[in-house]
Amino acid sequence: MRAIFLADAHLVSPDDANYLLLLRFLHTLEGELDTLYIMGDLFDFWLGFPSHPFTQYDAVLEALERLVARGCRLVYFEGNHDFHLGTVFSERLKAEIHAGPVIESVQGKRLYLCHGDQINREDRAYRLLRYLLRIPLVATSIRHFPPSWAEKIKKRLQKRSRAGYSMKSARWDYRRILLDYSRVLQERGCEGLITGHFHLALHEKLPESGFTLLSLGDWMEKFTYGEMRDGNLQLMTYSAAAPTV
Repeated sequence: MRAIFLADAHLVSPDDANYLLLLRFLHTLEGELDTLYIMGDLFDFWLGFPSHPFTQYDAVLEALERLVARGCRLVYFEGNHDFHLGTVFSERLKAEIHAGPVIESVQGKRLYLCHGDQINREDRAYRLLRYLLRIPLVATSIRHFPPSWAEKIKKRLQKRSRAGYSMKSARWDYRRILLDYSRVLQERGCEGLITGHFHLALHEKLPESGFTLLSLGDWMEKFTYGEMRDGNLQLMTYSAAAPTV
């Protein structure tokens, strides 16, 4: 059995290196994968407008569609850049969509799966913004937005996110936050945490229990992802030549 966990590609343009490398990676997975878990922020911005204004992502959608056609289960955890995903994912790609964390048994391991944007409870400003953006009224309203609004909303959220990322990573010790959170999950009976969001490539085990923490890094500069084969979870790095552990 083989599962892949991928997060934080923040795709923008089909001409970008990370976009092209992701397409190549997805092609190698066709017919080789049981489940693909997209752990949020695959796109630098996505809202499920009925008009589908994000045609720059069509090649990725087609690659995911081929995976699903070859028997791959697609599970999507909404991020802070891609949420209210809409019918492209729920109907066309038959994806299982989660707006928040899920505890799931994966190859016999009880794992806590999430994008990760709710882990840092000290980031109160973001948590409030997240709450406001996820209320049902916003999801309903999207169906009535003109397509021209998509670009305006995209630019505003991207500007806010990029301005705050460096400041937040300097302010908080993400490794410590993730390890502390892992200990809480261990007490709840989980055997592992897989998360995106932090752009931190990290694979550690709690010494007292063997609980596995896997922070997925990103697919912008690091090209890291998680892979689980027959219960063995690894942090991998992809290159055009070959993936490495």
